[in-house]
Amino acid sequence: MLLHKLRITLGMIKFEHTVFALPFALIGALLARRGLPTVWQTGWIIAAMVGGRSAAMTFNRIADLRYDRLNPRTSARALPLGSLSLHFAVVFTIIMSGLFILSAWQLNLLCFYLSFPTLAILLSYSYTKRFTTLSHIVLGFAIGCAPLAAWLAIRGQFAWAPVLLSAAVMFWVAGFDLIYALQDIEFDTKARLFSLPSKIGVAPTLRISILFHAATVILLIATARSTDLGWMAYTGIAIVAVILFWEHRLVRPDDLSRVNVAFFNLNGYISILLLLTFAGDILLT
Repeated sequence: MLLHKLRITLGMIKFEHTVFALPFALIGALLARRGLPTVWQTGWIIAAMVGGRSAAMTFNRIADLRYDRLNPRTSARALPLGSLSLHFAVVFTIIMSGLFILSAWQLNLLCFYLSFPTLAILLSYSYTKRFTTLSHIVLGFAIGCAPLAAWLAIRGQFAWAPVLLSAAVMFWVAGFDLIYALQDIEFDTKARLFSLPSKIGVAPTLRISILFHAATVILLIATARSTDLGWMAYTGIAIVAVILFWEHRLVRPDDLSRVNVAFFNLNGYISILLLLTFAGDILLT
């Protein structure tokens, strides 16, 4: 019974999507350390990522419960279906928020103080689509905090390199979230939600997504230059540029059938690829 509930909970928060943000947090830590962080630092960074993301995703499911019940694409999720109770979701959100704050406290005082506004950003994103078309940027910003937060966990001070990397992640996430949101254009329009695709249409949304992903590549190059990385990192960035190009070839205004492939499969490869190439560059060369 417990394992069954755990499986449903992991499904509710899309735990497998942690692959989007966690590798960038680890890249931030590697860049800050110019090598491997300690086991203590790595463990608490991972705990903070799991806690923060789990709290944000569960809170999103709570905030959107009314819409998820009405949307055919989301009506089979755990809360609308009744597989998990609203009470359980609230308690789980509180526990995961506590894990996030505790992890930040274990890393350093700056991380602890910043954990509160960061958590507020992670949770408040869930309401942004009710009043602004910038919700995709807000989501990107929330996830993009990961590499900067990991850098602060190691060094305890700000620098331009992690800011550039965080900006790259922000535009990357916002770009593929625009593609993912294409699935809900009709529902968002009927529900009067402010997703950008529902306001400007498919073709303009895809063009903006391309611009965001072009900015991602430019900012990744700027990150590599500012941290004196070598050929392995640039090779990774070049491959990422090719993957992003292919992603935009898969999704066209007249064919949205491969949105999920573009959203999860290709973007999952991007984060892991960059972790491997940046880590290889830092550790080997």
